[in-house]
Amino acid sequence: MTSQIMPTYQRLPVTFVRGEGACLWDENDVRYLDALSGIAVCSLGHAHPAVHQAICEQSRTLLHTSNVYHIALQEQLASQLTAKSGMDNVFFCNSGAEANEAAIKVARKYGHSLGISNPAIIVMEKSFHGRTLATLSATGNAKVQQGFAPLVEGFIRVPYNDVDAIKQQLDEHKNIVAILVEPVQGEGGVNIPAADYLNQLRELCDQHNLLLMLDEIQTGMCRTGKFLAYQHNGILPDVCSMAKALGNGVPIGACLASGKAAQLLTAGAHGSTFGGNLLACRAALAVLATAEQENLAAQATEKGLAIASGFAKQLQGNPHVMEIRHLGLMIGIELTAPCAELVSAALAKQLLINVTNDKTIRLLPPLIIDDQQINQLVTTLSALIHAFTDQL
Repeated sequence: MTSQIMPTYQRLPVTFVRGEGACLWDENDVRYLDALSGIAVCSLGHAHPAVHQAICEQSRTLLHTSNVYHIALQEQLASQLTAKSGMDNVFFCNSGAEANEAAIKVARKYGHSLGISNPAIIVMEKSFHGRTLATLSATGNAKVQQGFAPLVEGFIRVPYNDVDAIKQQLDEHKNIVAILVEPVQGEGGVNIPAADYLNQLRELCDQHNLLLMLDEIQTGMCRTGKFLAYQHNGILPDVCSMAKALGNGVPIGACLASGKAAQLLTAGAHGSTFGGNLLACRAALAVLATAEQENLAAQATEKGLAIASGFAKQLQGNPHVMEIRHLGLMIGIELTAPCAELVSAALAKQLLINVTNDKTIRLLPPLIIDDQQINQLVTTLSALIHAFTDQL
């Protein structure tokens, strides 16, 4: 197919024209079960009535002014996000990468406030923080960095879930000002750290006067069973980035800060033309209200357990299934061999999945997925996995 779109994606041979709940329909009116949610974006499913109503109502009044004026909806959203997160304030932008860019700028401002001229941030292997120059430099994946040198300096990489490796770097480098980490690595293969990993990082940051910066872009908005994943640990970060499911498909990102990090970005230090505009904030407020009304955090816990248990039962005894990992509705099934071909095989069965880190099937279904759809997901994908591994 000839296209005037830059070939930055290897697109699957399907075009979707409408959606409802956890399902999508293509241009031939074939229905698909969406177990990916636009990569953790449409947590309320597609065409949710509350989001639809909010967008329609806002489009009839005002879409955009500028951040040089007060925006009441933005202030309402900031109030709700800080109340739910325990953070002090928020900078609004349009994407996860932009939220992480803001976090990186906060860290550098913090370092300079301490008299450190070359501040460094500890980041993790197999991490993913975005595709801007700074965020791909922070990302622990050589593939996304290839061809974009020279990368942004100031990042020190260590293995994920390895506190001792961080301690070693802190002994060797005196210019470290922050740790940037995902509570669960999504792109890296749904890697779930030790239960006290974030607690130990919080303690290290307190001991060494560092900022703890958590990338909650994929884990946030109830997906792991809490509004934000760090709430499983009873801690508070200094910086937290959000995006993806915050707008349920309407682009919005947020960089939240607390304590000593909250007043570092002052007038003129950062900005965004579209960040926190009226449409995006109205949609996000509808998402927050719906998540609370429908108790989606509890649903994520319950449904995630049901899906993981279903796979454990149906894949039991398959020697090529290395591990089934999940926290809420972030689910990874790691196989012994690269399995990217399962994405096309699932598409042929009207099921949308993803494979990340070569060997891990990643599932991020809408939080509103029902029991019948859970059964369809588990049964269909288990059969595909058995058929695939029988050939190995």
